[in-house]
Amino acid sequence: MAKQISCDRSHQRYDMCTVNATTVLEPTTSTFFLVEPTQALVEKVRPYPRKWETSVMGRIKEVSLTSGPPSPSCQVHHSAPALVFSAGGYTGNVFHDFNDGFIPLFITVKSIFPDGNYVLVIHNCRRWWESKYADLLHTLSKHPIVNMEKANATHCFPYAHVGLISHGFMTIDPTLMPSSINLTHFRGFLDAAYAQNHPFPSPNISEQKARPRLVLVTRSGGAGRHVLNQGDLNNAAEEVGFHVILFHPTPTTSLREAYALINSSHAMMGVHGAALTHSLFLRPGSVLMQVVPLGLAWAAETCFGNSSRELGLEYMEYKIGEEESSLADKYGNDDIMVKDPVGAQGKGWSTKIMDVYLKEQNITLDLVRFRRHLKEAYNKANKFMRNKG
Repeated sequence: MAKQISCDRSHQRYDMCTVNATTVLEPTTSTFFLVEPTQALVEKVRPYPRKWETSVMGRIKEVSLTSGPPSPSCQVHHSAPALVFSAGGYTGNVFHDFNDGFIPLFITVKSIFPDGNYVLVIHNCRRWWESKYADLLHTLSKHPIVNMEKANATHCFPYAHVGLISHGFMTIDPTLMPSSINLTHFRGFLDAAYAQNHPFPSPNISEQKARPRLVLVTRSGGAGRHVLNQGDLNNAAEEVGFHVILFHPTPTTSLREAYALINSSHAMMGVHGAALTHSLFLRPGSVLMQVVPLGLAWAAETCFGNSSRELGLEYMEYKIGEEESSLADKYGNDDIMVKDPVGAQGKGWSTKIMDVYLKEQNITLDLVRFRRHLKEAYNKANKFMRNKG
């Protein structure tokens, strides 16, 4: 007989706990009580899939699963089980919203609830977050969300799972999934959430004569990794044949509108950063070019290179030279921060060191060199446009 309360703590990235019997949630204490316990047990779990990162996990509120004292009476009855997770941590950064949130949520749902019948019970479910991701949340579950911070009544469920499964950065491992589900299925989920409201128009004669559309992701100067000759870059992209659309996402950017723009485009380009998460909206076969600053080769490949290939994109990288980085002016060409970023970083991800590459570094592209990459991107995007519209 399965334990009524059990936890799998064997994974590096996440813990998953389960109440395998009727349970009552008391939201003010974030506690799930067994209704008819047969064992004396208490388990605690922080339902956010960055278990290895103690600093952020310390900000995630614990959920308790207990067989005693006796459960409170049930005020709201649910016929579907609960899936519990936290929208705290790094939530608010669009990369983490997907990497730590919706991709693990999709993995968990497909692994544990193949019938799609479950209730999302969410910690740190802030109003702006629920509004921004409403299309995704409603596509995931037909039931209303239970917001732990706002709930003041007890809720009972036939059983509950607490935690999200993660396979790594921006990925889904099909060998760990039923029916070999992978990242392209997650892309299909995004289509289901957004494409019904913004269907892509069928190609026509004028479309065939159009220039391929390039979404050029821009950054503000104060955030680091800003292209200092942005205007010249825009002109160069237009000159090689692109129709350039500038895209400067903010925390309030509508994902429905972002999807409509990017899904109908043929290429996307930008400096490594969270905004490139919107490349999930690109159609398979379209182009993603990531400009990689000094010291960020591993992050660029891990966050967006691998996922782009999994999604069937034409992925391109442009690794800047020392002379294109503002760090050369700040530290000097012979400084280890410029000459040997890997050596400067040592064996681990040092926040102090990485802040140099993430926040202090801006870029002046060598447009003579970069133009060759633009032309290659144009040829790929133009071919995609001719074939797919």
